[in-house]
Amino acid sequence: MQTITFPNISAIENIRHAVFTRRGGCSQGPYQGLNVSHRIGDRKEAVRDNRRLMAHHLDARTLVTADQVHGTNILIIETIPESTENPFYFAAGTGDALITAIPGVYLVIQTADCQAVMLVDPNKKVIANVHVGWRGNVQNILGLTVKKMVEIYGCRPQDLQAAIGPSLGPCCAEFINYRYEFPRALWAYQDDRHRFDLWNISSDQLQAAGVAKTNLHISRICTKCRTDLFYSYRAQPVTGRFASVIGPR
Repeated sequence: MQTITFPNISAIENIRHAVFTRRGGCSQGPYQGLNVSHRIGDRKEAVRDNRRLMAHHLDARTLVTADQVHGTNILIIETIPESTENPFYFAAGTGDALITAIPGVYLVIQTADCQAVMLVDPNKKVIANVHVGWRGNVQNILGLTVKKMVEIYGCRPQDLQAAIGPSLGPCCAEFINYRYEFPRALWAYQDDRHRFDLWNISSDQLQAAGVAKTNLHISRICTKCRTDLFYSYRAQPVTGRFASVIGPR
C-alpha cells in the first residue's frame, strides 16, 4: 500500500491519519487496487479485505463511515455500538461530514474526485472529516462543519488545522453548465475554459469560517491526472473509491 499524509496534521500529537492511494489491495478489473466501497459493483470479499488492510495500517479497531449524498448533514459521533469484529466498520448514517472526539475512532471519507477535508483541533482533540464535492462547495459544508465544531465542542476556528486531500484539480474541473450549477459568487474561480479551482474555493471557505491560512494544507494532486494513484470518476465512471482516514489515538 501507498499512503499520503499532511505535515501539519502529522505534527499533532496522538492524531493518526492517511490518504490511501489505490495501490495495493485485492480488487480487480476497473476497481483494481485498494477500493473501499462496496456499493459500486466490486466483490464484497475484496472490499472487506481492503478495509482490513487499511485498518491494520493505522492500527485502527473502529472505522466510521457515512452514506455520502452531497448534502449538508453533519454526523456527530459520540457513541459507538459494541462489536466483536476487528476492525469494526460502523456506518453512522446519511451525511457528508463526520465529527468525533472519541479516542480510537477513525473517520473515513470515500472519494473518486471529490475532496476529503480533514479538520483537527489539537487542543481539544476534536476531529472532523468532510466529503466535499462541487455541491458541497456550493452549500459551504466546510463552513457549516467548522460552525458545528464550535457549537458542540467549543473549538476555536483559529486553532484548527485543515488539510484538503487529492481531488479534481483546476486543470480538469470543467463545468460547462456552471451557470446552473454554481452561484454567481463562485464564478470568479473559473478560467476561460470554465475550469473551476475547487481547491481555492474550499480554502477560501475555510478561511472565511476562521481557519488560519497558515494552518491549511492542500495536497494539490489532481485525481483525474493521477489515475495511477487514485480513482477518478471523471476519468472512468466505473471505478473504485479511495479512503481518507483520521482519528485520535
